[in-house]
Amino acid sequence: MGIEADTILLAGVLLAIGAGAISFLSPCVLPIFPAYMSYITGISVKELQGSHNLKIRRQLLSHSAFFLLGVSLVFVSLGAGASFLGQWIQDMLLGDSGLFLQRIAGVFIIFMGLFIGGWVQLKGLMKERRFHHSKKPAGYAGTFFVGLGFAAGWTPCIGPIFGSILLLAASHPGQGVFYTIMYVIGFALPFIILTFFLGSTRWLVRHSQIIMKVGGVIMILMGLVLFFGLMPRISGFILDLVQDTWLAKLG
Repeated sequence: MGIEADTILLAGVLLAIGAGAISFLSPCVLPIFPAYMSYITGISVKELQGSHNLKIRRQLLSHSAFFLLGVSLVFVSLGAGASFLGQWIQDMLLGDSGLFLQRIAGVFIIFMGLFIGGWVQLKGLMKERRFHHSKKPAGYAGTFFVGLGFAAGWTPCIGPIFGSILLLAASHPGQGVFYTIMYVIGFALPFIILTFFLGSTRWLVRHSQIIMKVGGVIMILMGLVLFFGLMPRISGFILDLVQDTWLAKLG
């Protein structure tokens, strides 16, 4: 059972990391990424995309770290709140199984997968709710607060995806904060990588719709797995497959 639980946890971790990456690569975030980096560093987009200067790269990396710190603080705090709420609901109303919450999470993730893939249109979610500043406060503190504002306001694509992770956190209170941290890591990794390769954003933007459709399909499949409670069966199948493979090698 311990290995099975680890397999279930690994599946949730992969989903959370993937959701974070999709959030960053979404058409709502990726196209404005160079503009955000220009805003928080004070360097023009043209100079950022064409420069290989080590000093500028260090400046980009340091500002990215403070921006992501602000983003992480908001996301992890929300994840902790969702985890606490999910634990309270399970203890007070639903007992220890949490199956009802898992099914709600499954339905929400399926619906958001349809939305992310572009098969369902929700105009209310297509309105940006980010904070806009006419002038960024100076220094790294200003970059940190811009990160807070970005995460607190969300964008059309981040909101639905991160909402799915919050429901996943609520349905698995013991690992809720951990899943949120994995989501932040998934968001931060492509952010940091593309900080050094800002010119590559043009290629990714051209293919962002395909990325979102693939992400939508993955979310739908994960939602179905949660709704029907198939994760233990899948983890058991993977465990048996691994054991059979090792026995075959030993034999």
